[in-house]
Order: sequence, then C-alpha cells, then structure tokens
Amino acid sequence: MGQIVQAGPARSGAMTGAVVAASAAPAQYLTFTLGGEMFGVGILNVKEIIEFGNLTEIPMMPTFIRGVINLRGAVVPVIDLAARFGGKSTEVGRRTCIVIVEVPDEDARHDIGIIVDAVSEVLEIAGSDIEPPPSFGARIRADFIQGMGKVAGKFVILLEINKVLSVEEIALLTSSEITAEAAGQAATN
Repeated sequence: MGQIVQAGPARSGAMTGAVVAASAAPAQYLTFTLGGEMFGVGILNVKEIIEFGNLTEIPMMPTFIRGVINLRGAVVPVIDLAARFGGKSTEVGRRTCIVIVEVPDEDARHDIGIIVDAVSEVLEIAGSDIEPPPSFGARIRADFIQGMGKVAGKFVILLEINKVLSVEEIALLTSSEITAEAAGQAATN
C-alpha cells in the first residue's frame, strides 16, 4: 500500500515534467510569405507543395474559395489565405504555389489547398521561442494564430491551421454566400 502512495506523486511529477519538456521541444514549421509577411504552419499538417495552375472556379462561392484542383483523382478545394484573412485576393506570380494541408474534421481528414505567394523553408522553432498571439493589432483573427515564433530576430506568424481551415466554418460561410446570392437574384427578378 505504501508503494502505491509513493508511485502516485512520482508518476504525477514525471508526467508534469514530460508535459513541460514536450511544450519546450522544438517543432518544425513550413514557412511561406503572404502579402509581405512570413507565416508558418506545422509540418505535420503539410502533405505536399504543388505549382499553381489548373484551378477550376466554382460559381457562387465565397471570394476566399478560389476553386478546386484535381490531385491524383481527388477533388481538393483551394483557399486563398489572403482573402480568408479579409484582404485582397492573392495575385498569382512566378513563385505562387499551393500548399496541400490535411485538416482533421471530427472522424475524417480533409485535404485543402492554400494559395501562398512563395514557400520559404522548413524551420525548427523551440517552444520557448514561441510567444502567445497578440490580443490586438493583428491583421487576422486572433484565433487563427497559434503563436508568434521568434526566428533570427524576426517574427513568424504560426497559424492554427485547424481554425483557419475549419471545414465546419467554411461550409457555413459557403452556404450563407449561396443564400445571399440566391436572395440577390430573386430581388432583381
């Protein structure tokens, strides 16, 4: 009985130490530029990076949904991150590409493409070098930001990709856009 009492606190302390070590452990992020700012997304969410092109537009979609692509037989929606953040649509340039990320949604996982100006590199950022998101002043919603990674004296905005690409929220915005479009057409008829 004495061993069980001693094992409990020791195990609890070990778990607390493991949690602290895990949060301070470095994580890898794919970094990219968008509108002149550096962003990062956890490398474990990234499936691949492809050249921009062969995008099929879909009518009556919110402006941040640029269309779909055929990725080895699968239909993958493509989100314009700049427009998703409330800015202007991304102007396609020579280095513009689509990053395919995997987003969990309840029991399923969805592949979604995000348009970025240019992919930079994969960086390893220690947990101790990540500051909490700013409570105000950011040009994007605070819940979209996982943290601010400090790299070589500059900040990288680390995205909470599950919030940015929330399948549920995007579906809700899409259905409200379609409803508004239908109401606008009915008013003109």
